Amino acid sequence: MSNVPTQRQQIAVIGAGLMGAGIAQVSAQAGHPVVLRDVTEQALGRGLSAIEASYEKFVAKGKLTADEATAALGRITTTTDLGAIGEADIVIEAVFEQLEVKEAVFRELDKLAKDGAVLGSNTSAIPITRIAAVTERPESVVGVHFFSPVPLMRLVELVRGYKTSDAALATARAFAEGVGKEVVVVNRDVAGFITTRLITALVVEAAKLYESGVATAEDIDTACRLGFGHPMGPLQTADLTGVDILLHAARNIYEETQDEKFAAPEIMSRMVTAGDLGRKSGQGFYGYQS
Repeated sequence: MSNVPTQRQQIAVIGAGLMGAGIAQVSAQAGHPVVLRDVTEQALGRGLSAIEASYEKFVAKGKLTADEATAALGRITTTTDLGAIGEADIVIEAVFEQLEVKEAVFRELDKLAKDGAVLGSNTSAIPITRIAAVTERPESVVGVHFFSPVPLMRLVELVRGYKTSDAALATARAFAEGVGKEVVVVNRDVAGFITTRLITALVVEAAKLYESGVATAEDIDTACRLGFGHPMGPLQTADLTGVDILLHAARNIYEETQDEKFAAPEIMSRMVTAGDLGRKSGQGFYGYQS
């Protein structure tokens, strides 16, 4: 079922990958006009195709009507011009999880976004204060951490940077709840926030147990599912999320905290170097048939 907010806002999403396309999808489905921006037409085409395919599944399952899906798709405009975000009320960055990449984007957003726009980052681990520091408006920057797959996962983690204003946080909260998500607020801007910090610690320890031969990947995951009631084990989660994504998260948190429990084992680095990234590559801690 679509969620139509009482107040439509212009939303801009930077990055048309898995996360960016998902954020654009739920925003448009909720009634907001969306500008989806990426650096190439090919990336935009892949993102738009993923959105169309997702809407088709929703229609097939009776969660959207065909007319609702068509209308939602019609609210999405794609562009390679970053200047197109100039009229957006809320801009959400969803690019590669690396501080330098995000800093470069936010320097440009700071120049191009209109006064009063909320600048959100979909980062899962990088402190918002560090991202906001490259702008002249750190009070407008807030962490808006969606979860993958965005159309299905109900949680959004909102992160208050050191200078994030109450107004920016309230706007981000209203937006997230308006697209059908439940919100948790991280009031102190620690690396990894709540969710990434917890899952990264668990994945790192599980990978260490696997690497040292203590148990198989299957048995480690079974122990967490049956012993703790987790719907998915940590190594299965790593494969679903992407071993590379979790390795970046672990490194970001470790760099910030120097806490050894976030020091990723060598096997994760070797897997990423070899291209064994999980489901998206066909091989991770488990093998996947295409």
